[in-house]
Amino acid sequence: MKLSSIQKGILIGTILGDAYLQKTGMQNARLRLEHGADQKDYLFWKVKNLSQFFQGKPKYLERVHPRTKHTYRYWRHQSQSTPTLGKLHKIFYQKGKKIIPENIAALLTPRAIAVWYMDDGYYYSRDKCSYLYLGNVEREEAERVSLVLRQKFNLNNRVLAKKKGFAIYFPPGEVKKLAALIQGYLLDYFRYKLPS
Repeated sequence: MKLSSIQKGILIGTILGDAYLQKTGMQNARLRLEHGADQKDYLFWKVKNLSQFFQGKPKYLERVHPRTKHTYRYWRHQSQSTPTLGKLHKIFYQKGKKIIPENIAALLTPRAIAVWYMDDGYYYSRDKCSYLYLGNVEREEAERVSLVLRQKFNLNNRVLAKKKGFAIYFPPGEVKKLAALIQGYLLDYFRYKLPS
């Protein structure tokens, strides 16, 4: 399956972010997207840009948490199973766990970073700093992406340990450089994740 550079960027950023690649058979995998009800347009944007992977329409779902009784409202869409996604599963998953692969430098583009940041980035306006949450990865993987952001994109940052894994921290001076790198790819809905 031939992918455009736009599609590759969206796909890589999505996989690093909120998406889940599910292995199906020896060579194939499928992509599952889930976003909260208020991010419906964002999920539809991903599906539209990766249309050759998807059939049908996204579904609206509600789930009640068994302990807190809080109702979660979200949209989900699951792709067809393909060898293209199977190859990406081999890169991004080891022993059933999502990882930041050793060849991340070759995969990361400004568009991929923008999509990853839309999924898992946060701008803390009081301190004028940004975070990119990496989730439950190993410190070595967090340091790997930190190094790539420094060397390939000239973004000074540091790795912080959080309750649920690690995050990349961008101090105030670097947030402007981050914004310059990704703002052309950011959807309007996510402008709040960068300084105004």
